[in-house]
Amino acid sequence: MNNSKSRLRSALAGGVALAALIAPQMASAQEAQEASSLDEVIVTAQRREQSLQDVPITVNVVTAETLDALAADDIGDISAFVPGLSVSNSSPTQARYSIRGVSTSDFGVGTDPAVGVYVDGVYAARSGAGLLAFSDVARIEVLKGPQGTLFGRSSAAGAVSITTNEPSNDFEARLGVRLGEYDKRRLEGMINLPISDTVALRVNALVNRRDGWLVDDATGEDYEREDNWAARAALRWDLAPETQMILSWTHDEIDQDARPAIGVAPIPPAPGLPAVPSDPANFTNPFNQIVLNDVIDNHETRRLDEGVLTFTHAFGDIDFTSLTSARTFETENREDEDGTNRADLYFDTNNREENRSWSQEFRFDGEWGAFNWLAGVSYYQEHADQRSDTTATTDSINTILTNAAGAPLFSVADMILAGAGIPASTLGHSWQEDMINEGDFESAAIFADVIWAATDRLNLTFGLRYSRDDKTFSWFNGPRVAPELDAVLNDPTIDFVLRTYMGPYVDYLHADYVFDLSGLAGVPCDNGVTVQEGVTCELSDSWSDLSPRFVADYQLDDDSMVFFSYAKGYKPGGFNSVEVASRYENEDVQNFEIGLKRDFGSSARFNISAFQYTYDGKQSIRLATPAGGGVPQYLVETSDDEAWGLDMQLDLEPAEGLSLFAAAQYIDATYKRKISDGVDLSGQPTGEPFWSASAGVSYLHDMAEMGSIDMQLVHAYRGEGRCNESSTAQGACVQTPWFDPTEAQNRTDLRLYWRTPSERYQVGFYVNNLFDNQYVTGVNNITATTLGTPFVGLTEPRMWGVDFTYVY
Repeated sequence: MNNSKSRLRSALAGGVALAALIAPQMASAQEAQEASSLDEVIVTAQRREQSLQDVPITVNVVTAETLDALAADDIGDISAFVPGLSVSNSSPTQARYSIRGVSTSDFGVGTDPAVGVYVDGVYAARSGAGLLAFSDVARIEVLKGPQGTLFGRSSAAGAVSITTNEPSNDFEARLGVRLGEYDKRRLEGMINLPISDTVALRVNALVNRRDGWLVDDATGEDYEREDNWAARAALRWDLAPETQMILSWTHDEIDQDARPAIGVAPIPPAPGLPAVPSDPANFTNPFNQIVLNDVIDNHETRRLDEGVLTFTHAFGDIDFTSLTSARTFETENREDEDGTNRADLYFDTNNREENRSWSQEFRFDGEWGAFNWLAGVSYYQEHADQRSDTTATTDSINTILTNAAGAPLFSVADMILAGAGIPASTLGHSWQEDMINEGDFESAAIFADVIWAATDRLNLTFGLRYSRDDKTFSWFNGPRVAPELDAVLNDPTIDFVLRTYMGPYVDYLHADYVFDLSGLAGVPCDNGVTVQEGVTCELSDSWSDLSPRFVADYQLDDDSMVFFSYAKGYKPGGFNSVEVASRYENEDVQNFEIGLKRDFGSSARFNISAFQYTYDGKQSIRLATPAGGGVPQYLVETSDDEAWGLDMQLDLEPAEGLSLFAAAQYIDATYKRKISDGVDLSGQPTGEPFWSASAGVSYLHDMAEMGSIDMQLVHAYRGEGRCNESSTAQGACVQTPWFDPTEAQNRTDLRLYWRTPSERYQVGFYVNNLFDNQYVTGVNNITATTLGTPFVGLTEPRMWGVDFTYVY
């Protein structure tokens, strides 16, 4: 800990020195450009409306104007421009969020994410609802560091708070059409109707479609297509001057391709098989974009509906807020897992989820003398069903048996049948394995947060949340499903012939091979059974936690504030959906932060913070191959992590119409304690790069009666990933002749607008990924040790388009 404190002091000293260095320059710029002025940014990072510069939390804010400038469809399109935030959106129903290097790798419903996503204050449970299409968004706040006290469970790493526009008393209308490369077609409309002095309705909808930018080399079929639509309606009713109700409904629907698998292992002509294990030195070039997929019924779908009722009432100086939400969604994601179009290498997975959740929060807030306070209670209930299907063919199971045990039993069986003159085959049939999970979850909390204005310059904040989580979870692993194969094997003549020549090896043709529970057989479950195939195993558990926070902020002068904070984050324990009878305990993060926020007049602001955290009990899943060979399984691993670093933000308007911004994060994240597959990773990096940064320039040129031209250029940088002894096996760190998944990444976006003098009409042109930089997102090894078919994904190429907007 002493070493960590020394690092924190050094980081702060460096930040203060940097602030001191740039302060005179900014002050001079401000004195020279009194005409320019930065807009004030209002946030709700502390569940209260405050100016960004008054909030003693590290917050990155993405405005509606920025979303428009980046031509962003969802938050995955902007994460590169928020240093420290990473969002994987290649599969929108299984998105993964990371803040300051902390994320949850599990995709099952038995775990909670480490980053909380909130839409209008409502927790977006599970990955299936965590990535929605942008629709009438006012702003996005990325709160870095644990937010357990103010936002609650599953915000151990931080929170992403999305705020939509409320119905207003003015008539508003907006219509936008975007056309782009690969036949991009996006139509969005909004209308705000003041029905009376006390009632207003706001309705918006969008449709987004695009052809794929990858093409199957054999069939000519597109991959990476987009097809989604969303709608939202909100009704505001001012029941009395001190009472207001907002009722909203959201629908979001996706029906598009699942992510493609780009094979990188050399595949010999049939019936030759690829080498097992694959040698990265022989990998092929994925940037040639030769794609061969044959997944049956390739699709990724989601249907989500949510209703939210917000009720506010002022009891004199005390404001009361009731927030009620009900949500349902269904998702499916069936994708190729072998990157080939050969039946003897076929393997796909289908993740299916059905989810129902309900939440209620009651909150009071107000001011009493020098105290600004809020307190409340919350309750959350969820029922989740998940079915993980894996589909192969008897040909690919035959390949797995060959590679795992040197025994191509299906080929042997067919040779015997052919020799006996029996016109039947055990090859060419479907083979499916299923893992079925069900979970019931409840969470209750009571919380309070008080800001005490101790003096005119010093504020002290004390917060505390008590949480309790109760979970019940079950696993059911049934026998494999292969009806066509069973019709062959159950024929009395065929069964007699095969048993005569193969003996007991015939039983392996019936065996449940993909999910082999032999190592867990006999493990007790809470419902009075033991782990075995065809029997439901159920576990129940509960967890509780106290999450405090303490903040001291001091106003050095009218334009400068320094702050120190301590906060604890909490993620409840849970269950690994693909490891039967597994459970894990709470995850806790302790975060210390010290920072400076400085305004340089009205034309510049600079914020910097230094942080240090320890993350105890962090759960992750690792793809592990059984000691005796066979299909890899996802297993839970536990680690304690630690990190320290700096966050920096700079906004500058050196001249009227000219805006500059820059943001950066430096982080050194390592394992404090972790054993992976017998290897001690303590002290080794977790994989997070040292640096991530973004910068941009915007210039508005007013042409009087000819309207205005607005140009924006933004660049994002993510540094080289840091490897450890376990990274290579998981595909994060491999060296090949063609690519390096850990290489630094750069992206540059360009936007150009023309607006009429009234700003009623707008014509825009955009280019995303201007320099056409593409990167491998990682090597997937789920079939590497069984079929010899590792594969990769790629980031998107350059995309350009035009849009037309009418605003009334």
